[in-house]
Order: sequence, then structure tokens, then C-alpha cells
Amino acid sequence: MKATALLLTALLVGATLSACATDSSDAPPRIAAAEGEEFQITATVLAVYNVLSGPAGRRDWDRFEALFAPDARIVSTASDGAVASQTPKEFVTVWTPKYNAAASFRRPVATRVLRYGNIAHVWSTYEARDAANQDKASARGVNSFELVRIGNEWKVQSLVSQPEDAAHPIPPAFAAR
Repeated sequence: MKATALLLTALLVGATLSACATDSSDAPPRIAAAEGEEFQITATVLAVYNVLSGPAGRRDWDRFEALFAPDARIVSTASDGAVASQTPKEFVTVWTPKYNAAASFRRPVATRVLRYGNIAHVWSTYEARDAANQDKASARGVNSFELVRIGNEWKVQSLVSQPEDAAHPIPPAFAAR
């Protein structure tokens, strides 16, 4: 049973990594970027999506908090200009009832990584679905991840999210290619 679960997890991560291959065609050249580093950065971002995605009630909040730097912030913006800022722990407290009540499946559809030394910026366009097998996304938006290297790990320092709406359609530069 554990071997099957481990195999399915490996296949899911591999498929997700293949589906959201890093797009750097319009990005400036990376300075001292190593493929291993970019993989770790992308894997950290995917891990955030993986924790937030799943059937109702199934979230690993300890894992979620471990993905963030000690003084990290999660910022949500709205079309009316409202901004909410929370620590990862506050996010967990506020959002656990919603995630316990309803399924939510988010996945990146376009990812752009820019890295310099111990900092990285990831633009990640996402789609959200209410069921894993739902054809059309129920929501879309763009997440902006700022990561820092702490020791040998990449941690999310800030996550800023802007959902798509009529006033803020996803521009072509952020669309899946």
C-alpha cells in the first residue's frame, strides 16, 4: 500500500513538473542559475500548490508552514483594491474551515522563474477546479512567489495572489503557452 502511494505521488509530481515546465523565453538571462537550483525552486512552489489542492478536509498544514520562511507573508488582493496580509499560520487558521468543507484543486499552468544568488522570483499562473476531473477551470489567477535560500533549502518569503476577474484578465504574457 505504501509503495503504491509512493509511486502514485512520484508520478503526480513528475507529471506536474512536466506540465508546468519553466518558461524563461521572455525572461532576462539567469545569473549563476543552476538547473538543480531551479528544480528546487519549482518544487517548492509546486509543494505549496499540492498542499492547497485536494478533496475536502485533506491538507498537510505542517508541511505548508514548513515551506515558508520564518517571517513570511501571504498577501491576497481583490479587484476592488482590498489587500489582506497574513502569516502562514494565520492563513491556516482562517482557511482551514473552507478547505475542510470543500474540495479545491489548484495547478500551475504557466511558470516563470527568475533567480539571482539566494533569491528567486516565480510568476505562476494557476487554474482552480472544484473537482479533480472538472474540465473547465472555475477560477484562474496569478501568484507571485518570492523565495529565499535558507541553508540548503528554498523557502517562500512572500506569496502574493491576484485572482482573475473581468477587470483583471490574465494578460498574454502570463497565459499558458
